[in-house]
Amino acid sequence: MAKNKKKTGIFTIILIFVLVVVVAFSGYKIVDIITDKDEPQNVPAPSKKTVTVDGVEYFPRQDITVLMLMGIDERGPVVQSNSYLNTGENDMVALAVFDEADKSYSVLTLNRDTMMDIRVLGIGGKEAGTIFGQLALAHTYGTGLEDSCENAVRTVSDFLSGLTIDYYVSMNMDAISILNDAVGGVKVNVVDDFSQVDSSIPMGEVVLNGEQALNYVHTRKDVSDQMNVSRMDRHTEYMESFVSAFNSKVKESDTFILETYDDIAPYIVSDCSVNSMSAMLNRYADYTLREVVTPDGENVYTDAYMEFYADKAELEKLILNMFYIKK
Repeated sequence: MAKNKKKTGIFTIILIFVLVVVVAFSGYKIVDIITDKDEPQNVPAPSKKTVTVDGVEYFPRQDITVLMLMGIDERGPVVQSNSYLNTGENDMVALAVFDEADKSYSVLTLNRDTMMDIRVLGIGGKEAGTIFGQLALAHTYGTGLEDSCENAVRTVSDFLSGLTIDYYVSMNMDAISILNDAVGGVKVNVVDDFSQVDSSIPMGEVVLNGEQALNYVHTRKDVSDQMNVSRMDRHTEYMESFVSAFNSKVKESDTFILETYDDIAPYIVSDCSVNSMSAMLNRYADYTLREVVTPDGENVYTDAYMEFYADKAELEKLILNMFYIKK
């Protein structure tokens, strides 16, 4: 039975990571997915290029594995678009960076409003240049399946100076409601006024049902200052409570994880095979969380939407610290 628990535990890290921005992940495993590829497809090859900063040479680290996680702002199960444009935006993007040197992992979260050069797919799904826009738009180029995820991966890789991203997993947002109800609801302390969004969410302590949970972690408009940073703070609290409720359910039932994954599988797209994830489980199961990092920058209001500009100098330092080592 213990062996089965370890095998089914492979699902948990993705359930949690893709649910919201990761802040409380500790000791969980990786998920089984819906594609059959043993190796990541169409992602940047490992970089061998050194960079020089202030006279110091840095070499890309070869002892890390990077898993990109995307929460897609799309209702219902994953469906294929009839063209190479779709409506599913990247509502949440996080990179889990597993460090084999010290047996730890870090999480880099990227604001969906971050302005960057986004790869564009044209006729036949072929690359047709770039546009400058919000990170959220990267997934909208493609059919909404693997090609959209791969486009987002390439866009983020470009933004992070050619970082090699080994694997990706995306999940449509309706899975949040399913996961929330699977654990019997999630308790939070509501400090923002949701009356214009969902009148059933009162101020103060409340156990959220599925639809409430989706509104709580997803909605920005007409809540607080309407900024993504504020929403990410709600993600933090929700995640801590979700993990606690999830733990309790896992202890109560040996089949809970399998049953829950079956429910959300139609909402997931990934390039990871069962073999790949099993290998990651064996390698990273005992790694400890080192840090959760978000690039510094400036929020700018426009007539149409919010824009976030990462501080270039600070971003360069972050990239060097996480993904490079002194030569």
